[in-house]
Amino acid sequence: MVTLYQLDGCPYCEAVADRLEELDIDYESVWVDAPHSERDEVKRVSGQRQVPVIVDEEYGVTMAESERILDFLETSYA
Repeated sequence: MVTLYQLDGCPYCEAVADRLEELDIDYESVWVDAPHSERDEVKRVSGQRQVPVIVDEEYGVTMAESERILDFLETSYA
């Protein structure tokens, strides 16, 4: 299972969500609040407050930064 932490209207988050759908990967979205100070759950799982963040239980990966996530998805699932 993949969990995607994302913010409504974030183009980087949308790019990751689009790629997850293109690759037909089941994932759960966790919508975060806009203010960084309120992103405690993201900080708890990834150590920082920026989105997007994915948690991929199958591969044991927690990752931030959309380009790194997209590269990981290509390498692992394409």
